[in-house]
Order: sequence, then C-alpha cells, then structure tokens
Amino acid sequence: MNFNTFLDSVVNIKDLPLIGETAHALLSPPYRLKLAEKNAEKKKKAPKAGVMALFYPNKTNETMLVFILRKTYKGVHSAQVGFPGGKEEDYDTNLMETALRETEEEIGVPQDKVEVIKTLSPLYIPPSNFMVHPFFGISKERLKFKKQESEVEDIIEVQLSDFLNDANVINTKVPTSYNVEVEVPAFNLNDLVIWGATAMMLSEIKVLLKEVL
Repeated sequence: MNFNTFLDSVVNIKDLPLIGETAHALLSPPYRLKLAEKNAEKKKKAPKAGVMALFYPNKTNETMLVFILRKTYKGVHSAQVGFPGGKEEDYDTNLMETALRETEEEIGVPQDKVEVIKTLSPLYIPPSNFMVHPFFGISKERLKFKKQESEVEDIIEVQLSDFLNDANVINTKVPTSYNVEVEVPAFNLNDLVIWGATAMMLSEIKVLLKEVL
C-alpha cells in the first residue's frame, strides 16, 4: 500500500476501541489460557515492558512494518521474531518512553522520528512473566536502521500488504519453552514464522487496520 494512502486513513485508528482479548484469541496458542490461569498471582506483580509496532515508507513509498530477530540465547524468546522493545527501567517516565527508547537502542531509530498514534492492549506473557504494553507508531520518512549487535540478530522489514493478507496466517508446529512441540496459529511473513505474544499483538493491529484502510 502506498504510504500516503496509508497515512490518510490510519489516523482514524485513534478513534477505534481496543479489542485486545477478542483479537488476541485469534492467534493465541492453545495452551495459553490454562497457563495464564496458572500464573494469575504472578501476573499481578509482573514487570512491564514496552514494544513498538512501527510503520514507515520504503524507497518506493510502500508501507512497511519493522521487526527484529532476537539473538540466540538462554531464554524463552531466543531466536524469535518480535517488535523492537524491552523492559521498563526506573528512569523511564512511562511505558511509551520505554518503547521509544528501546526502539532507538535496538534498531537505531531516533525517538523524535516516531509518532505514536495509539496505545494498544497490554498482553501478559506467562513464559517470561512480563506484562507487555504495545504501541502503534509511524515515521513519515524513510528510515536507516542500525541493529544493536548484543541483542538483535537481524532487522526484518515486512510489507503492509503481506501482513494484511489473510493467506499469510497459518497453523504450524513450533518448539516451546516447555520442551514440547505444539501446533499454533501464526503469521508467515518473509518466510519467517511469527507466533505467540507477537502474533497476538499483531492480530489486534490487523483487525484495527482493516477497519480503517
């Protein structure tokens, strides 16, 4: 989709009600509900994180969405595709600042280049015990990315048209942090499987975008 066309319509997303639980359920792993219930007490005191869903134009003025591929490490989100973002720090004024700061740290986009147009529904992630707060941001100019070598394996740019294409929602088997392989709903974008919490947050974004585009 042409970025100018996208900009003309996406501002209307500000007025739409959030549909977190309904949209999240569309891409939720089958075991998630039981896991969330099991961790109900931990959820109340879970640390918070902020992440950014950032849309921007490429060199041909097509609308793009950026993700990161995390490094392989000893953790539950090792080698997974996700949004730029991270843990709230004491010096952050709020979680939007967390998301903007982490986006700059992880992919090199200056905070003043990002306009946040909507706060999305928070999502609890039982395996890592984080309450994640996603934000919908746009940049009106082409971006030059610089990855944070210590945490980011690769920066992934996905066309909006591919993200909105229902054919790219699949069911696939993935290994989980609980050492079992399960079948989950997921997005297949740029030949990469995006599942779990990121897919659930993407589901809300997709439903909202289809209301305005």
